[in-house]
Amino acid sequence: MDNYYAPTELTERIREWVDYYNHQRYHEAIDNVTPADKYYGRDPLILEKREKVRQETIKARRELSRMAMLEALPNGVS
Repeated sequence: MDNYYAPTELTERIREWVDYYNHQRYHEAIDNVTPADKYYGRDPLILEKREKVRQETIKARRELSRMAMLEALPNGVS
């Protein structure tokens, strides 16, 4: 438990927490963006970038899986 010996200490900790909550913490209820991202309309760009990364990751994993299957064949990769 934190102890605050002056009102300014408590005010500063609250300010830090509010900043964290609004600008750093992702919120599941708003598509895992921060409230600030949602408020300022940055969420569509963020979600678009995430989808692009997701699609690239899926493509890369499929290719790795395909290569692993080919290497497992008796004659190796052809």
